Amino acid sequence: MKMTPDTQKKAVAVGLFALLAGGILYYQLSDANPTPRPAAAPAQTAVQQAAPASRTALGNAAKALGTTSAQLDPTLKMGPMLAAEKVVYSGSGRNIFSANSAPIDIPKPIASARPKTPPPPVITAPLGPPPPPPIDLKFFGTATSANGKRQAFLLHGQDVFLATDGEIVQRRYRIVTVSANAVVVEDMANDNRQTLPLVGR
Repeated sequence: MKMTPDTQKKAVAVGLFALLAGGILYYQLSDANPTPRPAAAPAQTAVQQAAPASRTALGNAAKALGTTSAQLDPTLKMGPMLAAEKVVYSGSGRNIFSANSAPIDIPKPIASARPKTPPPPVITAPLGPPPPPPIDLKFFGTATSANGKRQAFLLHGQDVFLATDGEIVQRRYRIVTVSANAVVVEDMANDNRQTLPLVGR
């Protein structure tokens, strides 16, 4: 019987599929039953045969086990675990895992050489509007005019003013009263009156 080209292609495809399925099945079965690895009998036997005569012997056995090729085997082995459990802490200092360990004397801190200063007082802002600014005039003398009125000598910076009752200085300050030792000045911008004492120039 002569096979057509289509039949040949189908036969080849079926053969390849069967070959691939057989390879996958073989791979799965070989991983399901792996060959047992050789146990590290010498190292385990050495640990099991090591008599727990002292703490040093147990510690050496645990160290020897950790440096062998048995640590590459992920299989859980009870022998090394039991050997590690029997190792007891034997340091000369304090055992932080034991509540019965001797406490260490902690020295008390030395008192600071800096004197203790009280905290600075808390300054609270006053309630209400701020006070008016001071009148920047200096009263440094008096004079008497021809009509008998007393005049005040006032200094503002380098400017000198001669004013009597009711007159305005610097377009802002009105002279209320002039006496021998003080002058009352009204700040018309802030509606504020202040008494300026007599000072030396």
